[in-house]
Amino acid sequence: MTLTGSGSAYDPPADPAPRRSTTPVPARVNQYGPPRRLDRRVALVTGASSGIGAATARRFAMDGWQLLLSGRDRHRLEQTASGTSAVVLPADLAAPDGPRLLARSALHTTGRIDVLVAGAGMGWTGPFTAMPHTDIDRVLTLDLNATLHLVREVLPSMIAAGRGRVVLLGSVAGCVGRREEAVYSAAKAGLAAFAEALRQELRGTGVGVTFVVPGAVDTAFHTRRGRPYDGTSTGLLSPGCVAGTIWEAVRRDRDEAYVPTWLTLPGRVRGLAPGVYRRLLNRFG
Repeated sequence: MTLTGSGSAYDPPADPAPRRSTTPVPARVNQYGPPRRLDRRVALVTGASSGIGAATARRFAMDGWQLLLSGRDRHRLEQTASGTSAVVLPADLAAPDGPRLLARSALHTTGRIDVLVAGAGMGWTGPFTAMPHTDIDRVLTLDLNATLHLVREVLPSMIAAGRGRVVLLGSVAGCVGRREEAVYSAAKAGLAAFAEALRQELRGTGVGVTFVVPGAVDTAFHTRRGRPYDGTSTGLLSPGCVAGTIWEAVRRDRDEAYVPTWLTLPGRVRGLAPGVYRRLLNRFG
């Protein structure tokens, strides 16, 4: 079985430091609207070397954001950054000091982070009893622990600025559990609970939390985890579709977003009628 992963050295920005506006943001005006040329919003995107992370970076670039792109593969990050003013920050978030060093480099580069899109992650599929202990640790480290540590490093600057948004990527596996993805399901369920709890803690600070739950996406994730996607190819979402949902969720200050929206149904059925849910699961898999 194999794992998937993503996850930088620091390049100084080509543009001068952005000018800070002294004009207060009016109430009810979304702080993530189209940025002014001299006051570009800053987004740090992890897992930006491919898939959802890369597509999200391109979507934010379309609206003129200053981008900080992180992943483990510098060459692929540079491909994502091509044609934009993005700064590439290669990093291994699974390393003990990875989240802290990335946050330090990001804040040193731009002085602030307005939005963090935590897109780095990995998967493993197969019977839980066959999963090596080292792989259990790797999945939990990158999918849960590293994300929490990175958010912990970035949040103080957002709170001090009185604005910001943390975007966390979940999975339907974290909502209802998925056979032969026990540890991945556990990590994503933990991330969902973290998002809910953190959102409550941050109330009144100007900092929000968005939890995005996509269905199966047409990326290399399924191949790298050790097994290709077992559904039909027509059921796969494009990374661009998920990226568009992330962008809209940030723009509209949404707490949650499911792609597609019907993905809310399995969790609702499980919560309201767990017996019915399990019978359906046993019958249809």
